[in-house]
Amino acid sequence: MKDPVGKWHEEHMYFHRLLELLRHEVDQLALGETPNYALMLDIIDYLRDYSDHVHHPREDAVFRRLARYCPDRELPLARLRQEHRIIAHTGESLRRLLQEAASDAMVSRAEIEVAAASYLVYYGNHIEREEEDIMPLARKLLGDEDWQAARDVVPSASDPMLGPDPQERFRALRRRIALEAGVLP
Repeated sequence: MKDPVGKWHEEHMYFHRLLELLRHEVDQLALGETPNYALMLDIIDYLRDYSDHVHHPREDAVFRRLARYCPDRELPLARLRQEHRIIAHTGESLRRLLQEAASDAMVSRAEIEVAAASYLVYYGNHIEREEEDIMPLARKLLGDEDWQAARDVVPSASDPMLGPDPQERFRALRRRIALEAGVLP
């Protein structure tokens, strides 16, 4: 089996790239330009559908296991689980606004900017805390049984963008990430 912390980190790096693409589009709003709402929706849809329903529940299982090994870390781990709920809520609010904007409904640009900024800041800080504080602890303390329990929370979940058979709607987004990372010519 692949190194579970390595896979966790790899997913975070993809999420980070997606957040950077989203930030670029939000910057278009700040410049008075029209962002690519379809791209923004693809990013949010992916993060809502995969991250919120697969990645975060598995992390929550890891956090609960870590809290058993490190009772002194229970509160920071509970806060990270709470942030998953906040990220899901702000992501869904942003998705609704973007769907309206993409369908040419009257939506305040400021409303989109506020929702996107909240999402970007929360999500970015969240990933940073996990990378710096939690992953080293997990690598040190968790064994195969712990990682299997985390995987079992959402068994048979294939990543719709990064998995072996990406969904058609995410192929362009995957290609864009690869281009931005300098992986493709």
